[in-house]
Amino acid sequence: MPEEVPRGRLEEDRVLLGSIAVAELYEGGYFGRKVDSRLALSLVEAAYLMDRSRIRVSSDGSELDFKGLFELASSIERGFEFRYVVYKDLRERGYYVQPGVPDFRVYPRGGHPGKTPAEFYVYVISERTPVPLAKMSEPIRVAGQVRKRLMIAVVDEESDITYYEAREKEMSGKGWPGSSGGKATLLEDRVVLWDEEASMRLHHQGFYGKPVGGRLQLSLVESAYLLDKGLIQMEDREGRSLGEQEFRERAGRIEADFPMKYGVYRDLREKDLVVKTGFKFGSHFRVYKQVESPEKVPHSEYLVHAVAEDYLFHLPVVSRAVRLAHSVRKQMIFAYGMEGDVRYLEIRRLKP
Repeated sequence: MPEEVPRGRLEEDRVLLGSIAVAELYEGGYFGRKVDSRLALSLVEAAYLMDRSRIRVSSDGSELDFKGLFELASSIERGFEFRYVVYKDLRERGYYVQPGVPDFRVYPRGGHPGKTPAEFYVYVISERTPVPLAKMSEPIRVAGQVRKRLMIAVVDEESDITYYEAREKEMSGKGWPGSSGGKATLLEDRVVLWDEEASMRLHHQGFYGKPVGGRLQLSLVESAYLLDKGLIQMEDREGRSLGEQEFRERAGRIEADFPMKYGVYRDLREKDLVVKTGFKFGSHFRVYKQVESPEKVPHSEYLVHAVAEDYLFHLPVVSRAVRLAHSVRKQMIFAYGMEGDVRYLEIRRLKP
């Protein structure tokens, strides 16, 4: 190895190099950050440069080889192996990458630190690690506040990387609430609206329910919404009137996640979107911006899945959901929050 290769020393969770490295590595490739007259490299930067024979590193007076540095780094920094794989991949794709929040900042091609703002914040995750919703939503919120995009880099068991973009999504459409529909009956796990004329109106003026033999069968969330809006009256099989609260309680006994689903359904309808079941796609809802008539139903734009605020994202499940949504030309949206304060999180594949 040539003598002019910069030498550094491992100190806690960084590698410090002398002034020669500032000109060669920082000014020439935007590695590390300047600390007085020296250059401080993160552990992933140091490993990347050592693997390319561009630096030498010692620890406790002994020079390290790449294996030694890598093993030390992985014992110091949790998740180092995954971050290294992602850092290396992005650098080799031609991006300038710097350590940052939550893991890296990535600059657009043709740009660099000091000249252009970062385009992405990068969040690195192992496919085996479940991610709490709160831990996912916080980097998204931070990225949105500073007008960055959040790139989620998922590293699988073979160290292949799948990139996703996650962002908060504003939902709105051009739907309408429908018109009065008359009396309906709660049966086993659905509601039937008996009046044929009223059934036709609700179906054609809001795409509610499914006509079966001239009568309209409504889902529990559709029924609760129409009942809350005063567009139907509800009774049970014994002919006893059901108010909004009692109907919701019964629906909650029939369907365990009814309250969560209904909060999202109501919010989407209040945003003038048309909402139907997403069962065929493995999600709670498929959502349309606009449906002019049941005879001319367009492709739905979104698949929406309601999740609790303590939800754990299992990455293989997310991968399947996003891939399916993409294959049927839809956006995959996860909805969370209480009724009246529902938030929407879009996750899509990204090709850096």
